[in-house]
Amino acid sequence: MGKFLVAGIVQRETIVKVDKIPIEYAHVTGKPDTIFNSTGGDAYNESLALKWLGNSVDLLTMVGNGESMELINPPGCEVKLVTDYVLPKLECTPTAVVLYDESRKQQIFEDIKDIRDVEYDLNLFRERAARAEMLAVSNANFCRPLMSIGKEMRKPVAVNIREYREEKVCYNEDFLKGADIIYISDDSLRAEPYDFVKGLAVKYRPEIILLGQGAAGLILYDKNKNIIAHYDTVKTHKTVNTVGAGNALFSCFLHFYNKTKDSVFAVKNALLFASFKIGFTGTSSGFMTEEEIGRWRNLIWRDGR
Repeated sequence: MGKFLVAGIVQRETIVKVDKIPIEYAHVTGKPDTIFNSTGGDAYNESLALKWLGNSVDLLTMVGNGESMELINPPGCEVKLVTDYVLPKLECTPTAVVLYDESRKQQIFEDIKDIRDVEYDLNLFRERAARAEMLAVSNANFCRPLMSIGKEMRKPVAVNIREYREEKVCYNEDFLKGADIIYISDDSLRAEPYDFVKGLAVKYRPEIILLGQGAAGLILYDKNKNIIAHYDTVKTHKTVNTVGAGNALFSCFLHFYNKTKDSVFAVKNALLFASFKIGFTGTSSGFMTEEEIGRWRNLIWRDGR
């Protein structure tokens, strides 16, 4: 069982399935089974996935003052997260509306409320980081102190940048410099993917870079193995809802990399985990167990690795 600290945003989400992004204007569009309300956010999604895979997870985040902890552990949920480090320090809980289509495109509208201006408890950061094997951090502003804490404590730090924009490089500089593992989605990428990954590797010198490419798969860079390689997605069943696929992939990779230090093995498992997850609606549905991942892995890659 691994021990993870996960820090980032938890939010209320409304997820809407649309025919195509960008959407065409219509005064009213009525379609059954296309609008879903749930809890989401990078930190929540990653905590659930890591917990499902058998890890100990400390979720460090902030929500609105007076927010019920049923936001984190709704009735009937199969996985229960510890809420001791979910601090009700915000005026309101962050919210988002996510549009997605069958081609896996997403359009996200976020309102993070006042979380950019509120600091998390630094003593709690230090206390929980000290017991963790790995820190999984989003690039939310309140998570910034964890980059120096991780380095000071010599803990591996994995950062989910989500998307890369040249105009936001200054904002993300602390996260990119301090990360041992970097995950970035190519949604807003303008550069050629391999050149982009090589450039990041030279400038920031992380151990691992994962460039998520949606339906096209991902690019893995591993400094210690001296590899940079593309991996196609795998198909386990029909795609239903792609929201949170990147978080699922990132979490599963961290689980297996923390366990084995084998990045290629971890990537194959992560691709399977994410592929299965997008066949279900709902943040807390569609997680594979390690045994199920192993069975699928042996079907697709005969050597089991």
